[in-house]
Amino acid sequence: MTLERDESGRLHIVSPLMGESLMDKSLLASTDTGPVYRPLPDLTVVKVGGQSVIDRGRSALLPILDELVAARQSHKIVITTGGGTRARHAYAIAMDLGMPTGVMARLGSSISEQNALMVAVLLSQRGGIKIGHDDLPKLAQYLTLGCLPVVHAMPPYGLFERPPALGRIPPHRTDAGAFLLAEVMGARRCILIKDEHGLYTADPKKDPAAHFIPEIEVNELLARDLEDLAVERSMLEALRDARSLHEVFIVNGLENGNITRAIAGEQVGTRIYKKVDGSR
Repeated sequence: MTLERDESGRLHIVSPLMGESLMDKSLLASTDTGPVYRPLPDLTVVKVGGQSVIDRGRSALLPILDELVAARQSHKIVITTGGGTRARHAYAIAMDLGMPTGVMARLGSSISEQNALMVAVLLSQRGGIKIGHDDLPKLAQYLTLGCLPVVHAMPPYGLFERPPALGRIPPHRTDAGAFLLAEVMGARRCILIKDEHGLYTADPKKDPAAHFIPEIEVNELLARDLEDLAVERSMLEALRDARSLHEVFIVNGLENGNITRAIAGEQVGTRIYKKVDGSR
């Protein structure tokens, strides 16, 4: 970009976007050039499920935190937290009271943040520190100091959450938030810790005939349009359009060692990936 004076002497910034509506498809396509800067390319973003892990209490959560503390000795990790059962209770009450989707998103965010606070306190003697979304630009400094940052995973759409195509539950919840954090930081890996081995064709808790899916391309998964999913569809859409991060792992954190292996780079559970330049 350059600076240029017009005939009146006013100084202007000359750029390819000057005077454009930012809605022209050809213009938008032309902006997708060059590499995207990755602030933390060696970061692993881990989401600890609310209902699947945190709501189960100490027997489920503490061994997982032990694994994460051990893994952070050789890996840069940020922990994000889901909302769980209490978020579902809040959604149910809000729907009964006629609350709009944006208000429900704010409610879900506050409960995800409660879980982040509890996890950070549990880790307080081992480097745990609760941070907010406004603190994320400082994430590299926290990691350099040896901290284990914990942040709530609900993305900050809040009152500006878009209305969902089906129902009134906020479409961007904590799976989407964890992935979007990993994408903007240019992380190496995003791991969703749940209480199932990974992705199935149906909910295995309800359907014993559900088949395990060890690996699947994100566009294929979206095209299947399964009746139920272990991850949010909005997260899959974000993965489909991502520029830096091209895979997500769903891992059963209740099996000791799974998280350690996933952080180390092994394929554990289900891998959902985006095909890039003819790769798998």
